[in-house]
Formats: sequence, C-alpha cells, structure tokens
Amino acid sequence: MPILNKDMSLCISLAARPSNIGTRFHNYLYDLLGLNFVYKAFAPTDINLAVAGIRGLPIRGAAVSMPYKEAVIPLVDVMDPSAQAIDSVNTIVNDDGVLTAYNTDYIAIARLLKDHQVPSSHTVLLRGAGGMAKAVAAALRDAGFTAVTIVARNETTGRALADLYGFGWQDDVNGATADLIINVTPLGMAGADEAAQSFDDPTIAGAQVVFDVVALPSETPLITAARNSGKKVITGAEVIAIQAEEQFVLYTGVRPTAGQVREASEFSRR
Repeated sequence: MPILNKDMSLCISLAARPSNIGTRFHNYLYDLLGLNFVYKAFAPTDINLAVAGIRGLPIRGAAVSMPYKEAVIPLVDVMDPSAQAIDSVNTIVNDDGVLTAYNTDYIAIARLLKDHQVPSSHTVLLRGAGGMAKAVAAALRDAGFTAVTIVARNETTGRALADLYGFGWQDDVNGATADLIINVTPLGMAGADEAAQSFDDPTIAGAQVVFDVVALPSETPLITAARNSGKKVITGAEVIAIQAEEQFVLYTGVRPTAGQVREASEFSRR
C-alpha cells in the first residue's frame, strides 16, 4: 500500500459489526494492482451523519452491511436498478458528490446458486427478512425457485417479503425442513450470536444443501453441523468474495482476474 497522500481515494464499510475481511480484501488488491486507494471499516454511531460524511469528505465508496441496507435508501441520490428492484443497498459510490446505491449481494447469490448447480425444483427455507434476505429472495425467484418459505419472527416484515416474491411465511422453523436451507440472520455471526446454530440438527438432516450468508466466521455453527452431516454447503466467505469483487470494480473501474480475487479472498481470511 502506498504511503498516505492527499490524492489517495478512500473507501469504507459501514456495519454494526465490522470485520477486517473487506478491509484486507480491498487493500490487498489496491497494493497488488498499484492503485492509490485505501479502505477502512467503520461501525457508525449515526448512519445519517456517516452517509453525509461520504458526500462531504468526499469518500469514493462505501460498503453497507446489516443493519443499514435499507436505512441508507433515503440518504442517497440515485438508486441503481440492482438496488431499486429489491429496496436494499450494499454499496454506495460517490461521483463528485452524487451518491449512487447498488446491490452486489444479489449478483453474488445468483452466481453461487448457478455455480453450485442448485436445482430450482428444490424446496427452500429462508431464515431472515432484512435487506440481505431481500437479495436472496430476489435471486431465488429469478432463478426459478417457487417452493420457498420465509422464516421470520417479525410477521410484518416476514409476510411483506414473502408476499413481494409470492413465497410463503411462517414465524419459526417449527420442525420443518427443506431441500435448501438458507440463513440470512446474525445467528452464528462473530459476537453475541456466534454460538447460535440458526437451524437445528433435524432440519439440517432433512436438507440437501445448507447455505449460510454469515461471512465471519465462514465456518459458522450451521456450516460446521452441515459438513459433519455430509451436506453440500455454500458459505458466507463465497458470498463476500463475489460481492466484494463487484464493489471493487465499481470503486476503481478495474476488473481483477479470477486468480487475483482468489488471492485476495484467501489473504482476507488468514
């Protein structure tokens, strides 16, 4: 990484529970490709002031994570179709004071469902109803999945998400299972919920594919239990690598090679 200088472009991330994964991923590629950029993670105390800071400093771009993916919508100037279609933002790009919102989570989920050859005929339990859950639900719908049930304790948000995509809703797992189970909640995430297994063992036993979008740690209790049961797994580490690559391109205009992305992803998790 070059010595800090006045012409350096700053990119940041905004999350309630920031990690070093994105920081290491982006800074590794900046250094590898000789770009005059630097990346820093933040846990904002006021999301409104944080977004105002992006515009006013100016900061080139910002990744947006839970729980701010919907809260930033009224704070930006332009909603790219990727974000507008699901009313959820995970990336903000600042072009001379004009803030444009994108969603690269959707791209990541859609690519992983395809790359892992998950049949659209699979039944699905999707646990969660926040911004990331919207991206997952939209990707499922667009990939042709129809037998999807949203599991969310908050009936208002759970039913709203289910109705938006023509899916079912229930307030808890209640012993149900499905071919594909997906966790899109903080359960299993490093911090207060890191010991929580978002689906119990009987539900895992009845599944064929287990998908956890939690990126830190990549080996969540859910993923560990699924591996131990011999299930096919898709991890949050895979999600974050793809969505971070797309963010990198939006910020810099440079597309790294697949090998460079793999190197950066491996480095970010050491």
